[in-house]
Amino acid sequence: MDRLSNTEGSAGVRKPSRPVGLGLAASAADSGEPLESPTGSHVEWCKQLIAATISSQISASVPDTISRDYRVKPRPDVRNLRDGNKVAQMEEAPLIPGESIKAIGKDVMYICPFIGAVSGTLTITDYRLYFKSVERDPFFILEVALGVISRVEKIGAQGHGENSCGIEIVCKDMRNVRFAYKKEEQSKLEIFESLIKYAFPLSSDLPLFAFSYKEKFPVNGWKVYDPICEYKRQGLPNESWKISKLNSSYELCDTYPAILVLPTSVKEDDLAKVAAFRTRGRIPVLSWIHPESQATITRCSQPLVGPNDKRCKEDEKYLQTIMDANAQSHKLIIFDARQTTVAETNKAKGGGYECESSYPYAEIVFLEIHNIHVIRESLRKLKESVYPLTDDARWLSNVDSSHWLENIKWLLSGAVRIADKVESGKTSVVVHCSDGWDRTAQLTSLSMLMLDSYYRTIKGFEVLIEKEWISFGHRFEMRVGHGNENHADADRSPIFLQFIDCVWQMTVQFPSAFEFNEIFLVTILDHLYSCLFGTFLCNSEQQRVKKEVQMNTLSLWSYINSHLDEFTNPFYVNYESHVLYPVASLRHLELWVNYYVRWNPRMRPQMPVHQQLKELIALRAELQKRVEELQREVGNRSVSSSSERGASPSQASTPVHTFV
Repeated sequence: MDRLSNTEGSAGVRKPSRPVGLGLAASAADSGEPLESPTGSHVEWCKQLIAATISSQISASVPDTISRDYRVKPRPDVRNLRDGNKVAQMEEAPLIPGESIKAIGKDVMYICPFIGAVSGTLTITDYRLYFKSVERDPFFILEVALGVISRVEKIGAQGHGENSCGIEIVCKDMRNVRFAYKKEEQSKLEIFESLIKYAFPLSSDLPLFAFSYKEKFPVNGWKVYDPICEYKRQGLPNESWKISKLNSSYELCDTYPAILVLPTSVKEDDLAKVAAFRTRGRIPVLSWIHPESQATITRCSQPLVGPNDKRCKEDEKYLQTIMDANAQSHKLIIFDARQTTVAETNKAKGGGYECESSYPYAEIVFLEIHNIHVIRESLRKLKESVYPLTDDARWLSNVDSSHWLENIKWLLSGAVRIADKVESGKTSVVVHCSDGWDRTAQLTSLSMLMLDSYYRTIKGFEVLIEKEWISFGHRFEMRVGHGNENHADADRSPIFLQFIDCVWQMTVQFPSAFEFNEIFLVTILDHLYSCLFGTFLCNSEQQRVKKEVQMNTLSLWSYINSHLDEFTNPFYVNYESHVLYPVASLRHLELWVNYYVRWNPRMRPQMPVHQQLKELIALRAELQKRVEELQREVGNRSVSSSSERGASPSQASTPVHTFV
């Protein structure tokens, strides 16, 4: 495969200047269309949700070039309204299929950190919080999917007159929302109780909203990923690897998928012993195989070595079988994602790592990546730096002190090392952390993204997420906290967000190598939290099968693949068989402002780019069509010319040689 790297002074792939930004709000404002969600149709509303409704940050002090594409609607002349019912209708929340209103509060005050207090009507449904003020010109609308909410607290609202009682809503998407209302109306509003009940339905023994959502899409996103088709695309099975249904009942490993790729020569009895020697039974299984060298990426959990250096002959033989399946190399590289000190601590507690004396054919490499607790704290510090206000004088130092970009660097650096060993070293690798579902998923999916251009397409990236994250048991429900009010749960951590950030860093360094755009990534993150789709629910494939998630919910890919023009990169070039090596250096990494700081109107791009990208896509399609027409025309002329020459024996023909 050819290599694409992004280095300083590189003549091969030059890092272009980034556009000002992508219009993260829907672009209907530019066309004069009303931006309010149509009743019974989620399509337009979901386009606006791409940035999770940035409408809450309208600022009078913000230039018109910034504020004109917020979700606002021209205010009608109230004098023409016949009665108060018309005003009430304007304040009603437009519902999506399956959504129902649970509580409505009048004369509620939204305390915006950018423009101050806004008075309006607050509606709570079983899916979202919807605030609307018709007193402002233009209308003011704020929407928050309840799944985004991390915690809800009662607060005092001083300085707002009669509205002395308040609610603070802490969100998972880098913002907080505050409301105030009159003390004597507190009991009848039922706002707080409704928020608690429907933002955390699992804590109230209620189903997540995804099981009630009934939108119709022309594409079935659940059909995007077929494990057997994906493994066949990789050239499997072959003489060394087999596609196995040994785990079809999830008895071998309850957090692994039903279909696995295993070495052909390994016996079931030996597999059971290997599973007993690996944390939670997560044995080494194949994730990806190189189409030429047959070097593989396999994933697993830590071995249960313990303080007494326990050994397992079957595990040692199993890893040697993985090495032997690749005739190009006589060494196996084991990438342990953890810090060396953490791995030693785990060993003292019964876990551990492979010792080279027990695995003499293997080389152990520690990637020094921090655990979930460090990453959670890093994001907390980053949020303090970017919301609600940013300190220009300390902007760089505040971002640096969060260590967020430093953690991104360690993750990207580890993935590059894995990809390079497989591609350049033609060496098979094994990747694991402790349990094999957090840092392991990050590293395998990022390295596969670098190695395989298929995963850089829209469908391929969806397959990558379905395969390496969803089917292999990343604990989405636990890490995100879907529907659970225990916001202090130590198992919560932004592991998947960190992965998507790394992908975004790659798209910045290689802007034409990915079929999808930034809005695609933001949409995935918004619906990671929203609980609108079933894609990121539960902790394992077994749980999703038991709850019949595919039968009773919609896939996020149904929506995305029904609106591909919204998520397509117009500059995409299919670098087939090219390997990408991003520069994992802090001087090349950037804070993803269009995600982390998108709620601040002063940090938003002054020109919406979303509509321009769609126009470029349409222009590219038109030009491609014209090129095809010209090629057919040239082909027809060539055939006609050849026929004429064939009918004239006296005319000599000269062969034409094309050199590439």
